[in-house]
Formats: sequence, structure tokens, C-alpha cells
Amino acid sequence: MHFWKSEWKPLLWIVAGFLVCFYLPVEAIQTSERLRNAVFESLYLVRWYAQEHVLLCLIPAFFIAGAIAVFISQDSVMKYLGANANKVLAYSVASVSGTILAVCSCTVLPLFAGIYRMGAGLGPATAFLYSGPAINVLAIILTARVLGLQLGIARAIGAILFSVVIGLLMAFIFRKEELEKIEAQAGLPEPEVARPLWQNALFFGVMVGILVFANWAKPAEMVGTWAAIYAAKWWITGALGIALAVILVHWFELTVGKVVLVTSVTAVLAFQFAAQPMIAFAAGVIGLSWLTSTNKDEAGEWFETSWDYAKQILPLLFFGVVVAGALLGRPGHEALIPSQWIVWAVGGNSMFSNFFAALAGAFMYFATLTEVPILQGLIGNGMGQGPALSLLLAGPALSLPNMLVIRSIMGTKKTAVFVALVVVMATISGIFFGAIWG
Repeated sequence: MHFWKSEWKPLLWIVAGFLVCFYLPVEAIQTSERLRNAVFESLYLVRWYAQEHVLLCLIPAFFIAGAIAVFISQDSVMKYLGANANKVLAYSVASVSGTILAVCSCTVLPLFAGIYRMGAGLGPATAFLYSGPAINVLAIILTARVLGLQLGIARAIGAILFSVVIGLLMAFIFRKEELEKIEAQAGLPEPEVARPLWQNALFFGVMVGILVFANWAKPAEMVGTWAAIYAAKWWITGALGIALAVILVHWFELTVGKVVLVTSVTAVLAFQFAAQPMIAFAAGVIGLSWLTSTNKDEAGEWFETSWDYAKQILPLLFFGVVVAGALLGRPGHEALIPSQWIVWAVGGNSMFSNFFAALAGAFMYFATLTEVPILQGLIGNGMGQGPALSLLLAGPALSLPNMLVIRSIMGTKKTAVFVALVVVMATISGIFFGAIWG
């Protein structure tokens, strides 16, 4: 009897998996072009995700999230982002975070998990969760240049307001749980500070800089400031990597010889394979993992915490990407859901077209900046201005992989409310914008 009480869920998953494999419609997939495309699109999308996104985006984000949990005191998080923190300060910091972090809906997840589990209030944490991918300054500028100034301005204003309103509504809806959280943390002793605030700020600034510049997207035209930064992105990333090495030696007391060895190997690979910077970046990541995992002090704890985030988040993300690819495919490549259906559903400016655009955007996966060319194609095929804004406000902040991970962090109920708020507010914003500019 004890077995059935404790092990019925794993048994159910095993039986379900067996039945799926047993009745797998291989013949139907082979004969149906749409099913075959869906399988290939899911594989193409997950390969692209692994090649372009995991190493440069997610792994640095895991290290940053682990560092938040280990090196930032709970008292500091509560002071600036806690449920009882100054509301103006908390929501101001959370709502503009995306202007610094050029991340997508999946890369922001380890960072969100880090601050939420350290005691950040639900309101500021969800404001950060939305704003991280939604208020990317590069995406705002690209939207204005490619899709029109009105849509770019509407996206910027809407995203900032959204993050604050969604955060406030989440805090209000779950206010009882937030009060319990405050009471539970009220008696916690203030932890000792291992290093001054300026050192922590510089440490995190260097890591965020590596994340931002390693993922700096190529501008539409190779002229101006953005193009110059893109041309120098790997030099900047390398300089920040050297700065991180110095910090690890002086402030975290890692062995000088080991740090020099990792830095030297990374530098040699960077020059040897200049046309393939991912090789040197991968070497740097492996070296940092080796340096921290073999350390018994706080650096070792940093690696263990980062690894815990990776174990929790990566499997769910890959599963979500496979499903999203099978259903929606890649830009320009159809899967199970025909693109004509989407274009048909989001034409005009009706409530249905705006709601459908917001809902479809919420489940689709958009890497940073990719939503702009996708929307350009949809608008060219008849998509209305209102639904375009609805998708812009819901799409970058949410995705099916994103939802799966959020649920594992803050539960089904909070995740459902967060997704519903994003979709509803995006729909309303699209209707108003379409009425004015449509």
C-alpha cells in the first residue's frame, strides 16, 4: 500500500510513455507531409535553440542566478525588491531591467528564479519577469525602424506600464501569501556581508556585460553606434572575461595558476579560431565551471547553485521548444498549424483578432529580436496594427517553454494568473492601438 501512495505518479508517467511509444503513428508520420514537417521542424528548432541560445544566453544566466543566490544577502533583496520594500523603488528597478538585459523569455527565467527564491516580492519579481525580455532597447529601436515609429513607441510605453500593472495585480491577487512571506522572513537574522556593495555591483556588472555583449544582435544596417558595438562585441566580451578572471583571483581567492591557465587557453582558442568565437566562449564556460566546482568555499557553492538551476530549467525548456516547433514551426516553415490560419485570424482589429494574436504570441517562442521580422512578414500578409501590438506585448515575454519553467518556480495558480494577465492586457492594448492607428 505504501508503494502506491508514494510511487503512483512515476508509474503513471512510465505507463503513459510506454503507451505513446507502443502506439506511435510512424506510418502516419511517414505518409503525411504535415506530420513529417512537424517532426522535422521540432528537431530543427531544438537544434537551433541548442546552437544559438544555450551556450551564449542560458549558461551565463545560470551563473548569474547562482551568484544572486550565494553572494547577495536575502536582506538586500528584501530591501529593494521585497514585498514590503518601497513600492516606487521596487517597481522602478524591476520595470526597466529589460533595457539593460537583452534577454528572451527563457533566458530571464534563471534570473527570475534567483531573485524570487531569495525573497523578492511576487509583484516586483513578476514585473522583472515580464520586463526582462519585453523592454529590450535594441528590440524597441528595431521595431520603430522596421515596423514604424508609432508601433515602436507603443511597444516601449506598453511594456513598461505592463510590467508595473501586472506586478501590482499579482501582488494584490496573492496578497495573503505575500503577507505570510513577510511574516516568515521578519524574524530572520541579517546575514553577514562577505564583501562591500561596490565589489558585488562590479562583479554582477561584469557578468551581465558578458551576457549582453556575447548576445549583441547584428543590426539591419552596419552603420552607426549599434553596428560599431556589434563589430567589437567579442573584443568587449573578452575584456570582460579578463576582468572576471581578475575578480575571481582577488575577491574570491581562486588559485592564480588555475585562473591563468583557463584564461590563457581561452585566449589562444579565441585567436586560433577567430571566425568561430563560440569555441573560445565554450572553453571559458568549461574553465569557469572547473574553477568553481573544484573550490570548497563560496565559489564551490556558487557552482552548485548554478547547476541546480540548470537541472531544473533546461529539461523543461527543451521539451517546450520541441512542442512549440512541432505546432508552430520556424519563421517561414510550417508545422502542424498552417500559417494561413494565423494570418486569417489576426487580420483587422476585432477583439478576436487581438486576443488570438496575444494568445498565439504567448505560446510561440521568440528569440531576442526575431519577433520583428516575423511580424514584418505577418503585416505584409494582412495582419492588423492592433494585433501586431498585441503579439509584440505578449510574445517576447511568454512562450510555452517559459510557462513550463515558471510553473515549476511559483506554482500552477500563479503561472495561470500571470499568463492570463499578459494575454488580456495585450489584447486590450491592441484594440485601443488599432482603433487609433489601424
